[in-house]
Amino acid sequence: MSRRPPISRRASRRALPLAAGLAIYLLAGVGAASAAGPGPSMEPMDARGGVHAHGGAQAGAAAASPNLVWHGGQILTDTVVQSIFWGRTWNSPGDKISGLDTFYGGVGGSPYMNTNTEYTGTNGQVGNGVAFAGHVVDTSAAPKRAPSTTTILAEVAKRIANPVANGYYPVYTDLPRGNNGYCAWHSYGTVRGVPVQFGFFFRLDGDAGCDPGDPGTVHSQGLEALANVSGHELSETVSDPRNGGWWDNSGAENSDKCAWTFSGLVTIGGEAWKIQGNWSNAAYNAGSGYYAKGCIQTK
Repeated sequence: MSRRPPISRRASRRALPLAAGLAIYLLAGVGAASAAGPGPSMEPMDARGGVHAHGGAQAGAAAASPNLVWHGGQILTDTVVQSIFWGRTWNSPGDKISGLDTFYGGVGGSPYMNTNTEYTGTNGQVGNGVAFAGHVVDTSAAPKRAPSTTTILAEVAKRIANPVANGYYPVYTDLPRGNNGYCAWHSYGTVRGVPVQFGFFFRLDGDAGCDPGDPGTVHSQGLEALANVSGHELSETVSDPRNGGWWDNSGAENSDKCAWTFSGLVTIGGEAWKIQGNWSNAAYNAGSGYYAKGCIQTK
């Protein structure tokens, strides 16, 4: 069986000036190889840096400890999410916009979000609080090929009037994944002097490589696929928002190490979802967890 693409990616950081006072401090590049599990990487492939490449290394593959290590920076103690739907076909979204509104509106304080809270940074401990500020729809033409971090950050700057430093702005496009070897990614930058976090997502309708294989909930396949990779990117954003958080000695973040592995369904916003788990150092050290004795789906 072929591996799934990584869920996301990362790359080295550099600053790029943009018009209208927008500067990008980005992780550029392609994502890492798929993490444990049968399928595409959730993020693009390559070395640690700009875009946080997910879906990379296999848990425990290196000789050293498989646990995540802190890299001296901040985490998100609480998070504000405002999503952007970009592309001409979002005027007929089916259940995807309303479903992702339900997901982000209910994920804060959930047992799923608790899987990230053991990690700390210079500013405190990862919090499970997620305040959902709603969504914005941009029906202008989205990119016709996999966009750069610069392009996605510019879209965030255009559509988010009042960004906040603990903000995470996932951008959902109507661009199919095609031959790209990842499903999504997260990164960070600066909008009008405010540091922000953001993500990029392909349209995953009919994409078997990025489909978690939900066993028959009420959601459409396209929504199920987006929800799973959205959980992945959100969890990595709160534990490693600006490239100084937590990843292991191979560059894999907490969700990378558990990509495409599941332990049943989770309840978020009063609905059942098939969302992957996240790596827990505490679970691994205790010999618990459902995959490689380190992944937990709820806490």
